[in-house]
Amino acid sequence: MSVIRHNWTKEEISGIYHKPLLQLVLEAADMHRQQHTFGEVQVSSLLSIKTGGCSEDCAYCPQAARYHTGVQVQALMKVDDVVEKAKQAKEGGASRFCMGAAWREVRDNRDFDRVLDMVKEVNKLDMEVCCTLGMLSESQAAKLADAGLYAYNHNIDTSEEYYKNIISTRDFDNRLDTLQHVRKAGITVCSGGIIGMGETDEDRIGMIHTLANLPKHPESVPINALVPVEGTPLEDSKRVPFYDLVRMIATVRLVMPEAAVRLSAGRKELSLAEQAMCFMAGANSIFAGDKLLTTPNPEFGDDMEMFQLLGLKSKAPFADKPEMKKVAVEAAAHA
Repeated sequence: MSVIRHNWTKEEISGIYHKPLLQLVLEAADMHRQQHTFGEVQVSSLLSIKTGGCSEDCAYCPQAARYHTGVQVQALMKVDDVVEKAKQAKEGGASRFCMGAAWREVRDNRDFDRVLDMVKEVNKLDMEVCCTLGMLSESQAAKLADAGLYAYNHNIDTSEEYYKNIISTRDFDNRLDTLQHVRKAGITVCSGGIIGMGETDEDRIGMIHTLANLPKHPESVPINALVPVEGTPLEDSKRVPFYDLVRMIATVRLVMPEAAVRLSAGRKELSLAEQAMCFMAGANSIFAGDKLLTTPNPEFGDDMEMFQLLGLKSKAPFADKPEMKKVAVEAAAHA
């Protein structure tokens, strides 16, 4: 088994990233077999529980209020409606249900109380529950933990150096502060980034470097390929070459061996053979369902057909953290 490190240098990560592609994929596949059950894939479903109207200026996001993208602002969903969506996701094959709200930060108000109720109710379905709600304080993270939240997603997006070119309404340290609050609360961390936003290879390596040198690696690392949306500053961006995505996945697998590497946004543009190579390179998690918040995504049925063809199988909920199932059950009992 590989030694888990938290003292990587950018030069070391660069040396891995720039290896000949097939050699890199083979090494990553070997690491994947050492650390994980090969062919087992964690399936997540993502629902936008509050859409549009965000005050942030993230250059990639169609939900920013300042951009004209055609996304209609929608109020926070009702608890019962969210639970129904979670049931549908479970029937489709998802083991994790992630709820996303287009907020800059969580506020201590009725809306947050409703989200806490959503977490408790979805817990009753025996699913891992995840949220992505923007910045969190320590006390808010603790409340989510008490409600039985399994994971919190808060991507760092890119390198610290390139971050200001993508977002000006918060800084890179704000991202890291939220991850620290989530970790302190005992919630698992889901954090990755996006490629295809005009960044260099050095920026991609810098992003991996930041995550790899956290005191504890994220349990999930989503690797997103930009989906350009008309009306955003990045609308004219070219599609990320498929091999860049594979290179990122393989590098993350080698640098953070125990993490689930999630093949996320941009997957709809990949052929089945291209997705197969991503799984070979170490991806062992996907988002399934027809949408990722507001952008297209492959449907459950298509993914289950792919699983059958490639010999993949869905990972059971709480397989990695069985102790967190007890927390979820207890929180649901007090809902």
